[in-house]
Amino acid sequence: MDRATRLFDCIPIQAQKPQPDLLNAKINGVWKAYSTAEVHDKVYQLAAALLRMGISTGDGTTEGRDKIGLVSSGRPEWLIVDLAVQLVGAVLVPLYPNSSLKEIEQILIEAEVKCIFVSDTELCSKVSAIKDHVPSLKAIFSFDDVSECINWSTLLKNVTDTERSEIDKISVNVTEDDVTTIIFTSGTTGRPKGVMLTHKNIVSNVSASSLILGQIPVEQKKALSFLPLNHIFEKMCTYIYLFNGFSIHYAESMDTIGANMKEAQPYIFTAVPRLLEKVFEKIMIEGNKLTGIKRNIFLWSIKVAEQFENTGRSAWYNIKLAIADKLVYSKWRAAIGGNVKAIIVGSSACPIRLERIFTAAGMVVMQGYGLTETSPVIAVNQYDPYKRKFGTVGPLLSDVEVKIAEDGEILTKGPNVMAGYYKNPELTAEVIEDGWFHTGDIGELDSNGFLKITDRKKEIFKTSGGKYVAPVPIENRMKESPLIEQMMVIGAERKFTSALIVPSYPNLKLWCDQNKLKYLSHKQIIDEPQVQALFQSIVEGFNKEFNHVEQVKKITLMPDEWTIDGGELTPTGKMKRRIIMDKYKNEIERMYTSDIGSVSVTH
Repeated sequence: MDRATRLFDCIPIQAQKPQPDLLNAKINGVWKAYSTAEVHDKVYQLAAALLRMGISTGDGTTEGRDKIGLVSSGRPEWLIVDLAVQLVGAVLVPLYPNSSLKEIEQILIEAEVKCIFVSDTELCSKVSAIKDHVPSLKAIFSFDDVSECINWSTLLKNVTDTERSEIDKISVNVTEDDVTTIIFTSGTTGRPKGVMLTHKNIVSNVSASSLILGQIPVEQKKALSFLPLNHIFEKMCTYIYLFNGFSIHYAESMDTIGANMKEAQPYIFTAVPRLLEKVFEKIMIEGNKLTGIKRNIFLWSIKVAEQFENTGRSAWYNIKLAIADKLVYSKWRAAIGGNVKAIIVGSSACPIRLERIFTAAGMVVMQGYGLTETSPVIAVNQYDPYKRKFGTVGPLLSDVEVKIAEDGEILTKGPNVMAGYYKNPELTAEVIEDGWFHTGDIGELDSNGFLKITDRKKEIFKTSGGKYVAPVPIENRMKESPLIEQMMVIGAERKFTSALIVPSYPNLKLWCDQNKLKYLSHKQIIDEPQVQALFQSIVEGFNKEFNHVEQVKKITLMPDEWTIDGGELTPTGKMKRRIIMDKYKNEIERMYTSDIGSVSVTH
């Protein structure tokens, strides 16, 4: 990577060591491998097609360069479009597949997208419905066969020498400082912002992260991808793979991840904490079905994993760990292909308990931290046990600087910091001062250089008594209970702190079975006094760890999980606090008009 300055510089690097299975995806239930040569041919064929369509660099400015939209789940075609757009000096505008119609229309208009690629019938219908409202949009192309859209394969024709020469002439003039993509952040509040990222921004992150990737002992360079590729976390990690000789397998869907892992047998994958929570939930459900000595061994192995430390373990503990690995953890790894060495976790805070358990089981959780505006990684826990610490997001990347402002906000500077917000210099000036990007997160650097995130600046609230409360540490700690799935702490301008809690219903059902409590439905079970008393006791147990004003005095149990489709979560799984508060304003009000210490439910 020493010579790489643009993302598409991965092409000549890959050509030196071509692979038969650079990209892999399932088509009609069968894995299809795309070789290095096939991928590169398609990239150039599409680049030539874009030029034939009149896609150009305009006057060379970000505003002047043509914009190409892309809304699709992860698949080989996504990367082929990305690389082709780069080669002709255009700018990619990727969108989340689950974006609302209004948000898609808003982004396409603001970015003046000229043509867009979609994956399937549903997305083609979505974009077609708003096409007439987007004056700049001239064409929609689909990866799947869709009657209403032009199939992208019709664009892929043999590249003439003249076309190849023209592509090379354009690409050689693309510099590291040119904007390669505009990623519109979904955000937990407000209007999406178009984050402009240059080749240098992302390549610097790829280069520094590649050194960390090199620590992971893999027999085969094989990764599984299932997070949205338009999220900079997954895109940047994808380019780490592409620059370092990895083959990538794309999961069919979020529902088939387990099966696809077993088939692809990856050594590494990226994930959000929510996925690990779901995986561990399934592990616990299966483990609790065991009886006799097998169940006792399973529960013992969980306790061993919960005590795991990265370094300084005693000889006796290591013996217990080896036994637990032989009897239990090895079966977990086998269930997801048997090869996983590391799980790169980002997007939101990972519960420390899960970090310990998965790492103890030989699947090292490498939690990192960053934002779309920082391409994204600022810090990350590494595979080296001396360069990772539970409860932190790891040491800083080699070319990234961080300082803590007087109010505790994390400020960062480096080649990874964005070029700015598209068509919004005022907002850019608000977050970047003298080269320092204001993250909006509160944190601290410890004496060993590990960064710890304590809260979001905008999420800290003040009670009516004038005391400040940081909700995220409270939520993260209490969610370590296997019975709490989701939680939102409330209390701005109120007399005390309260919380909405979504129980982990699979684990709650197990508890009900063990306590001979009839379970008919979510709504019925949270009405049960025993269940309400259970959650009150869980919260009271955790309350001892917090000061008086932070202690949760009142809770409401929710019958339904918060989801992206339900509107309570962003596409990356973060809570939309304002939306949740507005949606459940009656339930929240009820908590502040009833007795402290009682439990409410909502129907």
